[in-house]
Amino acid sequence: MMMVRCDSHSSESVTHNASQTFGWKSPTNNKAAVVASSPQSMMITNVTTTATGIWPLDLEGHTRNVKPEDQFSRTRSGTWPRTRSLNAPSPIQQFGPCGRIMKNSAMVMTIQDPASQRLTWYKPPLTVLVIKKVRDATVLPPFVQLVKWLIAEKRMVVFVEHSVLDDPLLSNHPGFNMTRDKLMSFREGKDDLTDKIDFIVCLGGDGTLLYASSLFQQSVPPVMAFHLGSLGFLTPFEFDNFEEQVTNVLEGHAALTLRSRLRCIVLRKDDATGKATKAPTSLLVLNEVVIDRGPSPYLSNIDLYLDGKHITSVQGDGLIVSTPTGSTAYAVAAGASMIHPSVPAIMVTPICPHSLSFRPIVVPAGVELKVTLHPDARNTAWVSFDGRHHQEMNVGDSLRVTTSIYPVPSICAQDQISDWFDSLAECLHWNVRKKQRHLDELSDLTRSHSSSNDTLDSLDRPDTLDS
Repeated sequence: MMMVRCDSHSSESVTHNASQTFGWKSPTNNKAAVVASSPQSMMITNVTTTATGIWPLDLEGHTRNVKPEDQFSRTRSGTWPRTRSLNAPSPIQQFGPCGRIMKNSAMVMTIQDPASQRLTWYKPPLTVLVIKKVRDATVLPPFVQLVKWLIAEKRMVVFVEHSVLDDPLLSNHPGFNMTRDKLMSFREGKDDLTDKIDFIVCLGGDGTLLYASSLFQQSVPPVMAFHLGSLGFLTPFEFDNFEEQVTNVLEGHAALTLRSRLRCIVLRKDDATGKATKAPTSLLVLNEVVIDRGPSPYLSNIDLYLDGKHITSVQGDGLIVSTPTGSTAYAVAAGASMIHPSVPAIMVTPICPHSLSFRPIVVPAGVELKVTLHPDARNTAWVSFDGRHHQEMNVGDSLRVTTSIYPVPSICAQDQISDWFDSLAECLHWNVRKKQRHLDELSDLTRSHSSSNDTLDSLDRPDTLDS
């Protein structure tokens, strides 16, 4: 079966094999399998998918082509090609006796039940990428144990980062030299892992999952994260019985949380022509993209647009645009709410705003945000993507942010709800407080002051006080 998808800033339709697209939905089918890339051995069955990719539509809902020279110069008039919501809600198409949503065959949207997201392999996974926390000697024994087990027991091809093999502590580890020659290695930024990895295992903290996400700028294989780091909000698995847990996952007994990512594009203004350059920076982030004032002593002066409409000008230390997964990271530290990763949304949070009225807002997933410097800004701004790839933004440059069609399929230790609330309680101590006493424990105190004859006047009398 062949599938057609249009990229959000692309002028031509791109044809993909069914096993190379994650999160695609047939416009004519109510249900479709969600499939992943690599040697294409993973899918989610019995799932009502809710993303059709990115469709350039006219006002009547028909697909159209966009000329390359026009793709960055169009204004938002309802026709700008962008991502639709990953889980866009539209449970009922009719309202009352007469009202209904206009039919659009290219955009069938339903609410997805997160509990229905179950992992199944339609082909046995053969390759696994193991990512371990760097500069932490305590992770080395579990890493060696896992790698040797995957090779010997599961007969899998194991990929590791090339710098891991150069670790002198690992080279001196007993028994590793025999395993070393059986490992495949890669270099970040030089070797492409697309279509090579079926399964990812992370050993460490949340940073290992963020790093795994950054390695795959399109479809991401399922990720199983073990808690061997400091915080472990995104790493629900304990390493004690890793053989049983990994075996269960490889046999398809696992729930998935589809963690949406943000597609971030930085467009640079050409000083000579005044137009945007044709080679923008494009990155996918799992947590957030942050625009701040950097080392400047002046407040940031940032203009924020939503679907082409100017929303506000941000004066303060900066702005955070985050996913629901990132809501429990920098955003919540800046005063935002915590949002479950299955909720289709984008969060916009100011950093120390110079206004008491600017509070964090949540907008629907799929809208396009544009961030630019105000023409009268006193200084430049700096943008970072999941804490990496710092870049300077000048007046005239713009940052476009929308929901990516490539989420991170994070494997759950229990289920989507239990894992998240357990992380809130264990890592952030959410709702941890001193419990109120039971009434029976206060009965003696209540009895001693239960006399109905006691009045304020009687308490003022000296003889009453003496008694």
